[in-house]
This record gives sequence, structure tokens and C-alpha cells, in this order.
Amino acid sequence: MTLAIVATRAGVGLEAPAVHVEVHLANGLPGLTLVGLPETAVKESRERVRSALINAGFDFPNTKRITLNLAPADLPKEGGRFDLPIALGILAASGQIPVDALEGMECAGELALDGKLRAVPGVLPFALATRRANKALIVPRACADEAALAGDLPVLPADSLWQVVAHLLGQEKIPPHQLSASVKSTAPVADLADVRGQHQARRALEVAAAGGHNLLLAGPPGTGKTMLASRLPGILPPLSEDDALEVAAVRSVCGLPLEADWGQRPFRQPHHSASAAALVGGGSKPKPGEISLAHHGVLFLDELPEFSRNVLEVLRQPLETGEIHLSRASHERRYPAQFQLVAAMNPCPCGHLGDPRQRCQCSASQIQRYQARLSGPLLDRIDLQVEVPALPPEQLTAQTQGEPSSAVRERVMAARERQMARGALNSQLSGKALEAACALNDEERAWLAGVLEKLKLSARAYHRVLRVALTLADLQGEPKPSQPHFIEAIGYRQLDRLLKGA
Repeated sequence: MTLAIVATRAGVGLEAPAVHVEVHLANGLPGLTLVGLPETAVKESRERVRSALINAGFDFPNTKRITLNLAPADLPKEGGRFDLPIALGILAASGQIPVDALEGMECAGELALDGKLRAVPGVLPFALATRRANKALIVPRACADEAALAGDLPVLPADSLWQVVAHLLGQEKIPPHQLSASVKSTAPVADLADVRGQHQARRALEVAAAGGHNLLLAGPPGTGKTMLASRLPGILPPLSEDDALEVAAVRSVCGLPLEADWGQRPFRQPHHSASAAALVGGGSKPKPGEISLAHHGVLFLDELPEFSRNVLEVLRQPLETGEIHLSRASHERRYPAQFQLVAAMNPCPCGHLGDPRQRCQCSASQIQRYQARLSGPLLDRIDLQVEVPALPPEQLTAQTQGEPSSAVRERVMAARERQMARGALNSQLSGKALEAACALNDEERAWLAGVLEKLKLSARAYHRVLRVALTLADLQGEPKPSQPHFIEAIGYRQLDRLLKGA
């Protein structure tokens, strides 16, 4: 037979649309033509496939005119993942393997010149789509663990083109891959018990975890801001299987390796020199950025004022919508970005404003310029703003440990169950849903309006106060927030005045 069709998939963001590699051999002027909107890396596969077939001991049909079509033709194809299906299509069209052996099978993999298979990015979205199609999947052995995360999918790992052909010919079957124990294990999580003192900051961390609120920690150097932020993933509820797969799929698209902590909430800490494209994603072929890699986890921005103003401003839309749209002339990608923002900053350039241990060396104008790097709209999107003061020596040297993460997590999970009964986390409530959940009476409204007017808080900050107060009530098992909850919630907005946010 001179026509063969091999099933594979392209990579379009977190999607993996089906692609059929159609191979036709005909008489005529010998040559190989590749059509179907291939990118440069796909065009180069012609030479890789030719060398791999010859070096693996197979016959390349040099006397035939070979036409390769990657259908559908209007879908851009990129990367080396099409090498293996192209090679198998040529072998099937030339009669070296039976065409019916390819039925019920999808495959992907880059070929080395000697016929060995190399890993390709984006295997997990590929595997999830293959599972939905009820087919088996042939992948390079280096990608087998990642593909096996899809579950309930026959994953056939291969080291070389020859091994794949031997399997299709029935000479040496490839056993389905089992997820290795190292991938199933989970890495240890930093415990909140390690944090000495800082009771207000620990409380704010618990509130942030319970309601999904964003958090800003401000204080002198060495007061434990980074340590506190790194403990937040440990008190968040465990990821569901679907959420864990979504997080792993983002890493897969970025070409990042599968790690032992793949089922845990991510904690991303980009450097303050990161560009806007590094933070939210971008490039000529849009790839996910740090906010998508922090999906369902924590994005920690240390030294917040040191980030470029333009970089920080691009966070505003993803913080509200939970996703990022990247548009290019020929590409449009949507990546998830439901992350919790935790930011840390010093109160001034030298870091010692208000520090009893060391005198601040900054002038008033320097402090004002430093704090003005943070825009009011960005600060308004941060629900909790907490000062982290320097600890006295007796607290630093104390042997007593704080409450462990496991105990805090129990309260957080109980509070989130109450929120799920309302349909959403408190940080996502707005408008009528938020007003209905708080159920303010006339007296509470009048009192709250007077306090907000006195503190000169913005309208957005007012809704942040309501959300935080509702979370405080959920932590205590109360049906609605009361005045003590509002007082504590307003206390978490006191940095607004210091940082010129409202």
C-alpha cells in the first residue's frame, strides 16, 4: 500500500488537537515534500527521519516521490514531536510495517540520527487527550512517567525507532508503563512551626490561606518575610487530582521536568529583574510565565518595589480574572493563572524605617519615591497588608515552637468548606453575592462607612475588607461577620496609608 495515516497531536497551549500524518508514495521525480503548515523544526524533520530510518536498518524509499501532509492544514505545527509518526508513516506506506498495526495508536517523539528517541515537551496534555480518545500512546521512555500521570491510559515507552517497529510487527511487545515510585512520592513541605514569634503575620497567613486572599508583608530585612511566605503552600488544602494534573500540564508545556513534588501546590519565586514576558508569559510562540507556573499555588514576589513598574502592572488583570490571554499575529493562547500573590518589601530603600535595631538612613523624598513604585490599583488588589517587625532577642532564642502547619491546615480546610457551600472562595466573591454573604444591617453599614471615610480607603479596598471579614467569620464558624471581624479586617489595610495606596 502506498498510503498510510498515523495519528498524533499538536501542541496548542494546554490543548492537544488531533493531527493526522498522511504519507503517500508515488512514482515520479524522487523527493520528499512536506505540507500542512509546518514550522521550521518540523521541516527539518525530513533530514532527521531519513537518517534515522537508514541508521536503524530500514529501507528509505529513495526512488519514490514522497508526499507528507500534516492535517488539518490550517493548524500550525511546531517542534520535533512529529518525527516518530512521520517515520512510521513512511515505513507503513512502503510496506515495511502493516498499516493496520497503527490503528488505535497515537505516538510522538523526536528522532536522533541513529534512530534513538528523544523527549519532547507537552506530553501530559497529549496523553490526557489520547485518554479521552480511548487510544494507546507510544512515547520516548524519558516522557513515560509524565504520560502515565494521565491515568487509565496504555503508555508504551520506547528507546528507539527499532523498538517501536518490533512492537508493531509483534516481534517484541512493549509492556505498558507503570508510574515509578519516585514520582508517586511527595517531597517534604516547610512547616509553619519553624517560624518564631510573628503572631500577627502568622494569623494573616492563615486568613490568606482560608479565603484565597493576596498578602503583602512589609518589614525590615531579616524579620522572616520569605520564611513566612514559603510556609503558605503547607497550610493550603491538598490539590485535587484534576488540579494537580492541570498544574503538571503547565509545567509540561514549558518543557520542565516532572519533579517528586508534582502533586503539591507550586511555589514560584521569580527574581525582581524578571521581565513582563517572564512573569505573565510571552514570546513569538507564547509560552506560560511564572503566574501560570504558580497556578493553584503561590507566587512570591520578594523585594516588590524593585520590580519594574510595567512588570507589576501586567499582574492586575490576571489577579482579577485568574487567567492570561497572549495574542500574537498568528497565535493566541490562554493559560490559567489562579494563583495567590504573596509579596514582601522593605519600608524604605535601606530597609530600616521603623526598625528599633538600626536607624533609617533614608531621606523623606527617598522613602516617598521608593513607596510610590507601587501603584494604588495594585495595592488595592492585595487584601491583606501586614507589617512584620523585627523580633526581640528573647523571642528569637526561645525554644518554644509555634503551631504546626497540620493544625492550621485543618482550620483552613473547615473554613473553605463553608465557602464552597456558598459557591466560591471569599476572595472571588463580588457584588450582590458578597453583600448577601455579609448580610450587613443598617447600624453596621453606618459604622463601617464612617471608619472607611476616616481612613480614606478606596471603594475596592472596602470590598476587600468585606471579603477578609467574611473569612475571619468562617474561621470561627460564624454565619456572618460581626464588628470584631470588621475591626481586624480593617487592621489588615493600615499599610494603605503608609504606602500611598488609597
